[in-house]
Amino acid sequence: MFSEIPDSILKRMKYLENNDKKDREDGTERLKRLRQIPPETGKFIALLAANCPKGECLEIGTSGGYSALWLSLAMKERNSQLITYEILPEKVAIARETFAIPEVSPWVKLVDADFLAAPDTAASIAFCFIDCEKHLYEACFDRVAPKMVSGGMIVADNAINHYEHLKGMMNKAENDPRFDCLTVPICKGEFVCRRK
Repeated sequence: MFSEIPDSILKRMKYLENNDKKDREDGTERLKRLRQIPPETGKFIALLAANCPKGECLEIGTSGGYSALWLSLAMKERNSQLITYEILPEKVAIARETFAIPEVSPWVKLVDADFLAAPDTAASIAFCFIDCEKHLYEACFDRVAPKMVSGGMIVADNAINHYEHLKGMMNKAENDPRFDCLTVPICKGEFVCRRK
């Protein structure tokens, strides 16, 4: 997977990494920043997604599509498609450019909508990456958890650096007998919930 990343994807990753760095340094307003995951987290979630059982793969919070680029590698391995949700129009526009790359477009479907308000069409979810506004994580977990297939995984970003905002959702998941949970101390922390 990682040794075979096409140049077009690597180029777009670098472009988004540079824009994210610039946004963080120049004081760009928080909601307008890309606020994307680091490459190590991208590799981590791609490895998890590639090894999940059969079922639908979701991402809640597309931003410019950086994490979806990593997940597209896993989708190619799985021969399936990532469905990713983004609500902010300026980020949807950037993501559309990202997903126009021929090596990405078959593996990613962008939904320009609020995940929590969109029609609930997922029936059996194998993987879900949550990286939206932190106060929405618990509601996203509540919507996704009942539809997770056995062996499926929910991964929530920022489990360490935004723990205070996420602890309600994390406590709920840890006390849910359907899931085994672990906070993985990679980058800003990934909270992984595996459906039993």
